[in-house]
Amino acid sequence: MICPVINLAQQLIKRPSLSPYDEGCQQLIIRRLQSIGFSIENLNFGNTQNFWAWRGKGKTLVLSGHTDVVPAGDEKRWHNPPFSPIIRNGILYGRGAADMKGSLAAMVVAAERFVAARPTHSGRLAFLITSDEESHATHGTVKVVEVLMARNERVEYCLIGEPSSTYRIGDVVKNGRRGSLNANMHIYGVQGHIAYPHLADNPIHHAIPALNELMSIKWDDGNTCCSPTNMQISNIQAGTGANNMIPSKLSVQFNFRFGLALTDALIKKRVEALFARYRLNYSIKWYLSGKPFLTTHGALVDAVVNAVQHYSELTPQLLSTGGTSDGRFIAQMGAQVVELGPMNATIHKVNECVNAADLQLLSRMYQRIIEQLLS
Repeated sequence: MICPVINLAQQLIKRPSLSPYDEGCQQLIIRRLQSIGFSIENLNFGNTQNFWAWRGKGKTLVLSGHTDVVPAGDEKRWHNPPFSPIIRNGILYGRGAADMKGSLAAMVVAAERFVAARPTHSGRLAFLITSDEESHATHGTVKVVEVLMARNERVEYCLIGEPSSTYRIGDVVKNGRRGSLNANMHIYGVQGHIAYPHLADNPIHHAIPALNELMSIKWDDGNTCCSPTNMQISNIQAGTGANNMIPSKLSVQFNFRFGLALTDALIKKRVEALFARYRLNYSIKWYLSGKPFLTTHGALVDAVVNAVQHYSELTPQLLSTGGTSDGRFIAQMGAQVVELGPMNATIHKVNECVNAADLQLLSRMYQRIIEQLLS
């Protein structure tokens, strides 16, 4: 007998839903949800497909995720075509198997089993699904949240299926995420011949001491939930390629990953004060990708920990490491937000895969979480 979780995961993987395109994944999920009594609202923006689905009334638990995936890369390096899922030695291979079509399948089947067992359940079970998480994340969950907040929708709990686990399913649960602040900066000088520096002004020479000090700053000590704030330079460029010219401009991009000890406004103020002290002639544009959020112990965290302990006999670590997730948008609704998903060792890699038994176990964990919060 084919496992419904694995069967649905394979059907989703077969659809090459490169971000921000969905390629029919959501319609597949929608049909399953409609068949068990969910109401569906399509909330599409631009080339992004989103839907909001709900069943019941009252205190709300949202199951959230994305149908889009990153490109496969060099397909010749895959053991099997990336969008032709295959199980080999109990491992399901395919782009999106871990991030996060496997989780979506586990969520849908968990909802089906929950509704079958408790057709008159208390509270409201909902789904918020997007096809724009791996791309720019501008027309996906953030837009749906804006619509929901504008009409005063309440969401108490949100469970996201991002791949959180490290060595065993459920060993790590993300109960928060750091904020992400990007900067695009240009430092200006005067172009000239390298043999006549007195007739030019080298922006590289001005930038290096300032950037060196910026890199040496200790912003905070972090805490038990968030690691210390980290600044990384991601790109730097100057010159025309000629070795006898002083350039007129240096361009640099850098990023801050920060916790609740700081705000983006404080970071900007300190950085700009540093550049002013070095008397740089510069321009800068800031882009806030997401604010930090943290869900402390409460009903959702307790339910997730209980489910992991019940099925894996281990107590998960509560961490906020890694990149950003769509949880940053849903947290703005005042919801408790927790991420629980499969192991992340192969996400975005060639031969992305997940243990098939882990997806079956994950679905049982999701079902137990739903039961604890809505029964």
